[in-house]
Amino acid sequence: MTPPRLARARAWERFTQHRAGYLALRVLTGLLALGTLSPLICNERPLIARHDGVVYFPILHNPPESAVGGAFGTATDWQDPFVRDEFAKPGNWTVFTLDRFSPNTVDLDALAPNPAPPSAANWLGTDALGRDLVARLLAGFAVSMGFALVLTFLSTTLGLAAGAMQGYFGGWIDLVGQRLIDVWSAMPALYVLIITAALFVPSLALLVLLFALFGWMGLADYVRAEFLRNRNLEFVVAARAMGFSSWYIMRRHILPNSLAPVLTFVPFRIGEAILGLSALDFLGLGVPGSMPSLGELLREGRENLDAWWISGTSFAVLTTTLLLLTCVGEGLREAFAVRRPGKR
Repeated sequence: MTPPRLARARAWERFTQHRAGYLALRVLTGLLALGTLSPLICNERPLIARHDGVVYFPILHNPPESAVGGAFGTATDWQDPFVRDEFAKPGNWTVFTLDRFSPNTVDLDALAPNPAPPSAANWLGTDALGRDLVARLLAGFAVSMGFALVLTFLSTTLGLAAGAMQGYFGGWIDLVGQRLIDVWSAMPALYVLIITAALFVPSLALLVLLFALFGWMGLADYVRAEFLRNRNLEFVVAARAMGFSSWYIMRRHILPNSLAPVLTFVPFRIGEAILGLSALDFLGLGVPGSMPSLGELLREGRENLDAWWISGTSFAVLTTTLLLLTCVGEGLREAFAVRRPGKR
């Protein structure tokens, strides 16, 4: 049998030869980095500001208005005409981000009624409340991907643990585990999510917990099958004969040889998580209203059908993300295929 490290190295080599999957992974990584760094791209507060010889970094800590020539101790409003006039004086200056709007910033200087079409100030237009779409799309993409990655990690961990225990020990542990999974999977997950989201204060952590409680069962079946197949192989029997513990055998011998189905399903599980969050946000039962999300933007697009730039850009970002994840998943599936004619 090929050692796990060598097998993973060969699988990665085959994946890099899958042009669509490898390119999709690079593009997706770049978009995720762009979304994560969106506060450095879209922000109403400047990166650096200098006033009366004192340098501030408002993007990290917004100084009080009294520090920049105002009379109040509240945080500086960088859209205030008084503040703009102060920094227009000789010796004072600011360095803003590319987009001078945060996800929740309302453009008070907009001449067109909201939702406003794309313009020089708002590259993709504004929503019904006058918030910049570029900032909300980048932040919403980062929220959706962060939610999906955390959820995938939790549900994968639960599925690995449950499937490994059932597949390795078998017997009554496997029987009881399967019956519990049958009972739990019979529960209407969507109804439970909707009811819980309606009863409690919506938060991203609550949604992650609810999705994770129902998202591990499908993976557990695949891991269970892999452990059932691998537990009687010669190297596992030899490890038992040498006196190694069950935990050591599962972790060092069986798990590395059972990760292929887990890795190939990860991109598709990320896509399912993004779709699930977008569906709840579209229904108004997802993340809080102040937090940007793709589903919330799609709902705004439905409520403002004449503002094509809202629904069009939101749908484009969502479908592009899912398409990239599908290409990555197909690349991983081919890379980890057990038998590939003409390939080593």
